[in-house]
Formats: sequence, C-alpha cells, structure tokens
Amino acid sequence: MDGVVWQATNPLGDLPAIFSEIDRRGWRVILATNNATRTPDQYLDKLARFGVSLEPWQVINSAQATAHYMKDRHPQGGKVFVIGESGLIEILEREGFYNNYKRALAVVAALDRTITYEKLRRATLLIRQGIPFIGTNPDRTFPTPEGQIPGAGSILAAIEAATGIEPTIIGKPQPYMYQIALERLGTSPAETLVVGDRLDTDIAGAQNAGCPCALVLSGISTLKAAQAWEPAVDLIADDLGSLLESLN
Repeated sequence: MDGVVWQATNPLGDLPAIFSEIDRRGWRVILATNNATRTPDQYLDKLARFGVSLEPWQVINSAQATAHYMKDRHPQGGKVFVIGESGLIEILEREGFYNNYKRALAVVAALDRTITYEKLRRATLLIRQGIPFIGTNPDRTFPTPEGQIPGAGSILAAIEAATGIEPTIIGKPQPYMYQIALERLGTSPAETLVVGDRLDTDIAGAQNAGCPCALVLSGISTLKAAQAWEPAVDLIADDLGSLLESLN
C-alpha cells in the first residue's frame, strides 16, 4: 500500500475512481503490505477515509504473515520479544504470542519508531543465546512525502551487525504473503498481477512466485533502476491510475 495506494496521509490518485473501475471490471484484489505497524482493521479504516471500502480478507500485512509463521511452528503460542509497534504486537497476541523478554520463543523485529538502545540490547543478547531471529520484512527505507526514512530493514541490519545472525524474513520478497494472497483470491500465480513500487521486495517476490508484475514509479524504485532490473519487469507505469488505464 505504501508507495502504491498512498504516501503517509496522501492518497496516490483518485482512489475511489480507481477501485470502482477495478470492481467494474470484475477483478478480485488484495492489498498486501510489508508494513507491520498497523492491523488490517486499521488499514481498512484508512482506506475508508480515502473513500475506498474493502473487506477484511482483502488486506494482509507482514505482521499477519509473521503470526501465521509462528503459529505453524508453535501452535500453543507463547512469549516472544518484539521490536515493533502496536499493530504487530496486537496481531501476535491474537494468535497467542505475547511480548515478553523472559523465556522468549523468538525475537520478532519490525519497523519501530520508538526504537531504543535497550530494545536492541535485549534482542542482541537473546539472539546470541540461540533464540530465533525473525524479521517481518526487509524494507530498508519507508516512503514519506518528505522522502525516504529508515524502515524495518534498517533495524534488522543493526541487530544483524551486533549478532552476526541473519534474520528469517517473512514478508516480501519471501513467499509467505504471496501464498496467503493467492489462496484468498483463489487464483493461480500466472493469472495474478502483482503491483508494487519496490523492485527488491514486491517485484522480486512476484517473479519468484511466478506472477506477472507491474512496477509503479510513485514510491521507492526509479525508472532507471527498473530498466536495469533482471529479469525484466512486465509493466511499468507512473502510478496505479495510469497502470489501470494501460490495462484497458
């Protein structure tokens, strides 16, 4: 969503018209974001403020995918040490995983705009003791109207530098979110177009999943970078609205 549908509080294009046209064409759509700071319900509320009404199944983020990943491995739930914001903590709690430093099953790290040295210290000590290190997503930057700011990947990089351990990444470009989205859509990879603004996550993940892909230039990646990307991106457009027009 960030960089494709909006930047911070600014919609990217006439969103009610764009989603109305998608509905008119009979296309099923899921919004999948690496941003783990909000719950899907909060994203639905934000879309509603922009004049777009979607159902809960149509939104997924890396926090949900991380909770699914943890539930697969620890059906009984348990304690995890979280570097992240309230959206991630709430979604983990729904699956029975509670933020607690002591006897943690894993360190789960995401974008955290209240990051402190103490959080980094605790995460480092746990990981050095052998506790699994899980990252919601690898996005090193986050698009805002003012420019790019540090994202989850920047926090993961700090922890990796202190521990020498690479995190297990759950969000794009890894397959978990794509698999959940395809299951919800009821479509095959070949008939599902992935639209994103980042080559290294959205587009790389789509290509790994076998989905056709479209890059919009309203977020992170530039036209120059897209033209040099291998394998080539299927479609490139200025934004979501112009992409929709090109698919007539």
